[in-house]
Amino acid sequence: MNPKHLFISGSLLMALAVGFGAFGAHIVQDMLTPDRFDVYKTAVEYHFYHALGLLIIGLISQRMKPSVWIKWSGTCMIAGILIFSGSLYTLTLTDTSWLGAVTPLGGFALVLGWIFLAIGILKQPKE
Repeated sequence: MNPKHLFISGSLLMALAVGFGAFGAHIVQDMLTPDRFDVYKTAVEYHFYHALGLLIIGLISQRMKPSVWIKWSGTCMIAGILIFSGSLYTLTLTDTSWLGAVTPLGGFALVLGWIFLAIGILKQPKE
């Protein structure tokens, strides 16, 4: 995944996060119990943080030599957002409770994304 793909993915996921946040604040809040709405807000927050993370990974990858670790970092971030936040959005909006079992896989992908970024930076050749 090159910097351009990271910037495009991060930007589009940020736009979606804004949309889901606005949808939650103006429509979803009245449809859900307070506990369910808290879950929805968690999905939006993690979506935002990690979409910003993708933009940061794009900036870092522009400044560094190509790295499979940084490529995998971006891939894990995208997968993590889709699985973690996506499963929470779906769970809250459809009351599909079995998706709660999938959510930790998305969280694990997000953690791996940050770890892979650190490894990618550590493995950069010294100048």
